[in-house]
Amino acid sequence: MKLNLAHIVEYPAPIRIITFLLCLLAVWLPIAIPIYLFINDANLVTILTMGLLAIAFFIFLPRWGKIVHQESHTYRRVGLEFSRKNGVELLRGLAIGLISIQLLFLTQAALGWLEWQPGNSSVVRFILEAIPTAFGTALAEELFFRGWIYDELERDYKSEVVLWVSAFIFPISHFIKPIPEIIRTSPQFLGLLLLALLCIWAKRCFRGRLGLSMGIHAGLIWGWYVVNVGKLIKYTGNVPIWVTGVNDNPLAGVMGLSFLAILAFWMRGKIQR
Repeated sequence: MKLNLAHIVEYPAPIRIITFLLCLLAVWLPIAIPIYLFINDANLVTILTMGLLAIAFFIFLPRWGKIVHQESHTYRRVGLEFSRKNGVELLRGLAIGLISIQLLFLTQAALGWLEWQPGNSSVVRFILEAIPTAFGTALAEELFFRGWIYDELERDYKSEVVLWVSAFIFPISHFIKPIPEIIRTSPQFLGLLLLALLCIWAKRCFRGRLGLSMGIHAGLIWGWYVVNVGKLIKYTGNVPIWVTGVNDNPLAGVMGLSFLAILAFWMRGKIQR
């Protein structure tokens, strides 16, 4: 298997990506299938299977880099650099994400489109339990989409091609689900695309490091999780749901898309300067 994988480097990026995913599935499926079959709690199934998939990815990625690309520092190559600079950029991104999501809600409240609801003692619990969710999701998605996939594409294609292909892969991957669910969540597509562009430009701002993009991603998830799960807002219905967000999802509304677009093109402008 090691010998076969070594020859993959000669193939174009799409073949390399598919091969990597097939290898990952070969390791993950034998463990995931019994979980799906014998555990009835849907939330627990999701946590276990996605957690195991992430662990398998983290373990397999450096081996892939060593065998296929003959590199010993794969994590650094794809942007996951364990350094003070990356740590500072992570914190900066976290602040940007948290402030941006709060500004979105404050703006809508000022316009009379939502009302703040009184918090309770559970809010502190929601803030704390959101930490692993936000950082775990941001780490996994940034390393996978803006790290590994981006790197494989960058080896073969020009910068603009890498930007748009990797950006579109992100929302498309979120729609691998039953057709009724695809239709229900379809308004999120543009928001996910803008988020991908934002994170790619954030990565490009700092020589390919993932700290800033991970921080922004985690900050947006963290802020939204606390507000949503803590039921801290209530939409007034003064404007159509396509303005505030279909299914109460900011990524599926004009306001959320506008904020993301401003943030994304602000980040793009920082690269050009």
